[in-house]
Formats: sequence, C-alpha cells, structure tokens
Amino acid sequence: MTDPNRPNDDVAKAAPTGEPVVSKPYIMPDDPEEGSVEALTKELADARDKTLRTLAEMENLRQRTRREVADSKTYGITGFARDILDIADNLQRALDAIPVEAKETADPGIKAFIEGVELTERSLLNTLEKNGVKKFDPSGQKFDPNFQQAMYEVPDASVPAGTVVQVVQAGFMIGERVLRPALVGVSKGGAKAAPSTAPSEQD
Repeated sequence: MTDPNRPNDDVAKAAPTGEPVVSKPYIMPDDPEEGSVEALTKELADARDKTLRTLAEMENLRQRTRREVADSKTYGITGFARDILDIADNLQRALDAIPVEAKETADPGIKAFIEGVELTERSLLNTLEKNGVKKFDPSGQKFDPNFQQAMYEVPDASVPAGTVVQVVQAGFMIGERVLRPALVGVSKGGAKAAPSTAPSEQD
C-alpha cells in the first residue's frame, strides 16, 4: 500500500527547492551561443564600430572647436569695431568740411591742426586694418547689394546703368564679412552693364 502522507518522489525530484524548473532557452541558429567564437567576433566588431564612431565624433568636435576659436579671433571685436567706425566717420566729416581753398590759404596753425586730424584718421584706419577691419571704396564698380546700400540714383549716361558713381559713406569689412555696407549713389540712364558669363558657358 502507498502511504498517503509520503511525498511524491517525482515531484521531489523535479523541484527539490520548491522552485519551478526552467528549461534552457532555445537559441536561434543566427544567434551565436554566448562565449562562442562567433559571439566574441560579433562583440569585437561592435566594439570596433563604436570606437570608430567615437573617433569620428571627436575629430568633428576638434575641427568645429578650431573653427570657433578662429572665428572668435577674427570676429570677436565686431561690436567694438562697429562702434569705432563712428569716430572714423567723424574724422572724415571734419576733413571734408574744410574747403580745399581754405586748406591752401590757411595759416600755419590751422594747417598743423588739419594735418593732425588727417594723421589721426590714418592711424585709426591702420589700427583697424591690423585687427582685420578694412575700409573699401566701391567707386566705379558695378552695384552689389551684398556690399553696398543704394541711397539714390544719379542720371549719368557716360557709365553703364547700375554703376557706383558716388560714395556717401565708405564701407568696412571684417575678415570676409561686411561690417558695414557702403552707402552709394548708383547711375541710371546709361547702357546696361554686360552680363557676366557663367563658368559653364565658357567651357
């Protein structure tokens, strides 16, 4: 006879700790078994890919930082330079306000004063140029809205239409950027300027 109080041997063997038995998961043929050569090769390839991506990102960061540092050196004084242009303009206005005849007939004291103002203006422009700020005068050039601002039109048939014939205020560049466009008068009524030939048409 079987003792009803005796534990079932099959149950005791199947779960000696009282926890359910979990069978080993089935591994798909495409997934290499952990610890195998294929698995290690795959891990190595993944690590190499991550390393290459990290190196590429670091190189991009290095180049971007180098560009930002170069830009800060070139364009970091933009605000200051723009404020200094008011001083250059005032010096130029002071010199323009003196008639040529008055300069020639002025007494030595006035001539020395005028020369001092001219010297101050040259010194200021040279200092700006040393720091990457250059003055430009587009007189006689074809009007370019990227570098000039047209204030009015001047009837002048002797030059092609759209030519800068008067410069009200000189322009300034800082590096390769326009710090301040030149204020100009543009001709009208003359012959149209010849269109520039595209590079593709020249070939």
